[in-house]
Amino acid sequence: MKDLSKKLFVISGSSGVGKGTVIKSLISKHSDIKLSISCTTRMPRPKEINGVNYFFTTREEFEKSVSNDEFLEWAEFSGNCYGTKKSFVINTLKNSHVLLEIDTQGALQIKNKMPGAILIFIAPPSYEELVSRLRGRHTESEDAINKRLNFVNIEKENSKLFDYIIVNDTVENAVEQIEKIING
Repeated sequence: MKDLSKKLFVISGSSGVGKGTVIKSLISKHSDIKLSISCTTRMPRPKEINGVNYFFTTREEFEKSVSNDEFLEWAEFSGNCYGTKKSFVINTLKNSHVLLEIDTQGALQIKNKMPGAILIFIAPPSYEELVSRLRGRHTESEDAINKRLNFVNIEKENSKLFDYIIVNDTVENAVEQIEKIING
């Protein structure tokens, strides 16, 4: 019998807000929370492992999964497809809470298919801080940063439909707030 106490948590937020750092800290402290692994059609980056970082697949296989309604959510971004398999989430929920890190549009797709999902939006302390964090990473061109910043208003608008909004002023504070939600 399925343990009904296990929940699906979806974390979204603008690029550069610190979602990955918050999630890494949260998961390191809680063995009963598993990070969902998305499918993608993009090529693996150095050191990425199939089945650990992503499930890497061909576009043809991905499109077949879309046709068979196998995804809770999916999207195409920068010429590559990304999606969350229903079967992976449902099977993982049998033993653990599941945490997904996806964009706000995908989060709303999931809420539509799994109304019990708890949506958490991670917000920056300010827009200026977000810009500073993105530029401070030194991982992308100015053009790529500007493209990411163009999505901020869409994400902010979508976040109004989320269950919780947490300001990531410090990683410790953000993790503590998410822990309260999980234990709530």
